[in-house]
Amino acid sequence: MSTRQQQYNRTLIKHLYFNKELSCAELSVITDKSLAHTSKAINDLLEKGWIIESGYANSTGGRRAQMYSLKRDMRYIISVAMDQFVTSVSILDLYNNVVGEELKISLDLSSNTAALTELGAQLVGLMKDSGIPKEKFAGIGIGMPGFVDTNKGINYSYFDTGAHNIISYLEMVTGVSVLIDNDSSLIALAECRLGSAKHSKNAMVVNVGWGIGLGMILNGSLFRGDNGFAGEFSHIPLFTNNKICSCGKMGCLETEASLSVIAEKAIEGLNEGKTSVMKDLTLDNLEESVKTIMYSASRGDKYAVELVSEAAYKIGRGIAILIHILNPGLIILSGRGASAGRLWLAPIQHALNEHCIPKIAENVEFKISSLGNEAERLGAAALVMEHFDQKKLYKSN
Repeated sequence: MSTRQQQYNRTLIKHLYFNKELSCAELSVITDKSLAHTSKAINDLLEKGWIIESGYANSTGGRRAQMYSLKRDMRYIISVAMDQFVTSVSILDLYNNVVGEELKISLDLSSNTAALTELGAQLVGLMKDSGIPKEKFAGIGIGMPGFVDTNKGINYSYFDTGAHNIISYLEMVTGVSVLIDNDSSLIALAECRLGSAKHSKNAMVVNVGWGIGLGMILNGSLFRGDNGFAGEFSHIPLFTNNKICSCGKMGCLETEASLSVIAEKAIEGLNEGKTSVMKDLTLDNLEESVKTIMYSASRGDKYAVELVSEAAYKIGRGIAILIHILNPGLIILSGRGASAGRLWLAPIQHALNEHCIPKIAENVEFKISSLGNEAERLGAAALVMEHFDQKKLYKSN
């Protein structure tokens, strides 16, 4: 088979991954290739076991079109979702189902100088324990916080890489192709390809987590900026509070509205006698404390609602700036904080009413992510499949 035909086959696999089910005619239109060329590629993929016939399209009056979908176990993806404290690793099939158990690793990126070697060892162990042959892995996609240069394979905020960059080191120890990106960018990629922004031309995805991340979809594509650093929403200097941010500057949005700040305020208020159903909050286990706060807020706990509302209003001030500059049609709230659901929306709208020019903001739609806590995991997998038609990520049968 020619290299060009192999390339086209890989392109069809990628589109079937993101769309789940397509007809020959639909694939022909998406790829701008003739029906004959597309049909030939489909027959080849059927013969090799990559795809299956999955039924017929709904009738539109004529002959119903044959639909095709991927065979879910032809390849597997290792998805790595990192934050500053915990790393989650999953093996996914081509339908994004988790295979085996999710691996959770306590990995403090700011204090563990051996974080990269530890991650490599955990990946090797997971692959070995899975029993899946190495050649069946399409790749490893990794979302991580910090200033990530996707081309150089460097995270300027975390990881001591020594003589290697992150990608070359992990490829060396695992023998599998690796791609990395900023966590908020991958959450936006998941929304763009698999979630609420799939049909949106211009959308902003706000990642409410230990910082306030931002992924930008502009003209239907993920915008990363010149070096991949676009979207550092957390570090917009909105406040004169003299609070030092993790970036070293003062007054950043992160210092007033991140989940860690919400947890700190919750604990301080409870110690001062605030009435609440929340108990046993601790900064030593931020993840569980934040889950408690978000759950309590969603159940109507007055103090928890106050905490979320205060943070949401401040995030809304930042979003007002984004709307003025980028004029998005859709803003999606994602990340850990989004578990409080629609509680975020009214305070954000309040901030927009006060700080936004009405004509610019009037048509902006707000949504809570439908992907929930799966967003970064799906984004890391989507990163692998987004590049599947590049030769280095393709393993022949």
